Amino acid sequence: MLLILAGFAGLTAVALGAFGAHGLRDTLSPDAMAVYQTGVLYHLIHAVALFGAALLARDAEMAKTANWAGLAFFFGILVFSGSLYLLALTGQKWMGAITPIGGVAFIAGWAMIAWAGWKAA
Repeated sequence: MLLILAGFAGLTAVALGAFGAHGLRDTLSPDAMAVYQTGVLYHLIHAVALFGAALLARDAEMAKTANWAGLAFFFGILVFSGSLYLLALTGQKWMGAITPIGGVAFIAGWAMIAWAGWKAA
């Protein structure tokens, strides 16, 4: 399942990045474009992290923790990047208030990856 989510996350990160670069460059203000690009950057980085978690989950010793890490990365993409996309596209400032929830999910995912490594060492 994580491998499917990783592929989907990577695909959508590239597609949304291209859409922003080509479809939104004349529409968004420079500030809104910077917000959108931050969403794409974190989306793509955590798509790769999700792929790594999917690979780690194949190891029986790390499977449970790696699966939780992957789910945290996916949730972080949805909330962190998703809120930034919506903030950039709609200008609704309150969207920025939920962005940190996604950031916490990213941090939790990385902590779980570190924990899996610690347990395996």
